[in-house]
Amino acid sequence: MITKKKTEIYALGQHISMSAHKARRVIDQIRGRSYEETLMILELMPYRACYSIFKLVYSAAANASYNMGSQETNLIISKAEVNEGTTVKKLRPRARGRSFPIKRPTCHITIGVKDISLDENEYMTMINESVYNKSRGGIWGKK
Repeated sequence: MITKKKTEIYALGQHISMSAHKARRVIDQIRGRSYEETLMILELMPYRACYSIFKLVYSAAANASYNMGSQETNLIISKAEVNEGTTVKKLRPRARGRSFPIKRPTCHITIGVKDISLDENEYMTMINESVYNKSRGGIWGKK
């Protein structure tokens, strides 16, 4: 039986009060980059969504260092996605007793970080423990 170790650590932010479209504009810039590069990008971008995403990236890195003992220099942003949340609806009073709806969108942001040093070690142990290793002669070896 092959058991997979969990190599990806997540941080999830729910009900963040901004539209998913505006958050995706920032998320698309950081997907696949290293942790340190991501922090620099988020600090320098002029969008309001950057602060919430910065906190989530920082939290995901803290989760990875606490749960797996990995260093921040080895982390990359492996998964970054934004989903639409609930819409808060209010009514604003207008002239002549009428009302006007105010829709305030929310979004859910998921940031996943992966330790690249663990992936290399995991790959090497998988090769060494596989059925096709050199001690048995590979695929064509005889017992």
